[in-house]
Amino acid sequence: MSDQKNKGLTANQVFSKTMPFCWAKLLLGLATVVISIVILALLMGIAWLFKSEGVGFVMILIWLGITGAVNFFLNHYIGYLIKAGHVAVITEAVVTGRVPDNQVEYGKQVVKERFLTSNIFFVLDKLVAGAVRQLQRGFEKVGGALGSIVPGMNYVVNIGKMFINIALGYIDECCLGYTFLKKDQSAFKSAADGVVIYAENWKKILKDAAKTTAVVVGLVVAAALVLFLFFGLIFRLFRLDGVMGSIAGFVAFLFACFIAWVVKKAFIDSYMMIRMMFSYMEEAPTYKISFDLYGKLCGLSAKFKELFDKGQSESGAAESAGTVQSNAAAGKSKTVFCGECGAKNDKGTKFCGSCGKPIG
Repeated sequence: MSDQKNKGLTANQVFSKTMPFCWAKLLLGLATVVISIVILALLMGIAWLFKSEGVGFVMILIWLGITGAVNFFLNHYIGYLIKAGHVAVITEAVVTGRVPDNQVEYGKQVVKERFLTSNIFFVLDKLVAGAVRQLQRGFEKVGGALGSIVPGMNYVVNIGKMFINIALGYIDECCLGYTFLKKDQSAFKSAADGVVIYAENWKKILKDAAKTTAVVVGLVVAAALVLFLFFGLIFRLFRLDGVMGSIAGFVAFLFACFIAWVVKKAFIDSYMMIRMMFSYMEEAPTYKISFDLYGKLCGLSAKFKELFDKGQSESGAAESAGTVQSNAAAGKSKTVFCGECGAKNDKGTKFCGSCGKPIG
């Protein structure tokens, strides 16, 4: 697997230099596991007192629900911010060829300046991820048509979709990275532009992703098997019986999958994200966007339309307040874009020439 290069740094070098973020992700994941183990012990104690397999399985269901809630809270209110800081530092490293000296502080400061509050980042991340997946479903229509015509093609298409879906998990970070490049416009507008760049280069980006996506599948499966054997051996050494004995194998499997997922999030996902960002940033910084594509993407994806509308709304508010200095220097723009479909129109036009909706 050839290493990707940019500005004198390789993807492997950026991965090793930004390891503090990987360790932070690992510690957050392990904290979730420890909390989960404590909760499981308490619930299994209750099941042991009742000495009933039915109660034991109910306790397992309760445990799964509580664990899911804890994982959601930690990852959405801490994990997201760690990811945002990591993306900011990777963007700086890929574009400039250097990793900031105090990268954790740098990432924290840049994210705070760019997004002001964590809620803005949460909303933006969800919109970008949703838009990317909706657009990808539109791109897959050709594959679906082939699957209904060519015998056996459905299996090939489904395998291809599995790899694409894994790769798509890293595209939204690339689009978010673009928001750190374009600091002179709103985060929502920059994120929408980032999605457009992906849409216009999706074949090349996913082709590059295919070279490394198989590694994710292989490593996660291997880690899960090793951990399952480890936990299974521990439970067997304790010679559990009754309720605990009947669910020991299931619990061992869950813990194996959970810890494998933690390792994947901390190291494998971080490595894949860096490689994808290298591929994306080869095009993004100097790419000339075709504005006509906005209308088409708004029609393909409701999430993208929402993202685009927020960007247009914030940009309009900024212009009216006189905060966009580039417009003052360059003079008034002679074109406006429809807030409904994104089509380009002459300034002063009352109704969009593409969709007919009022402009204003």
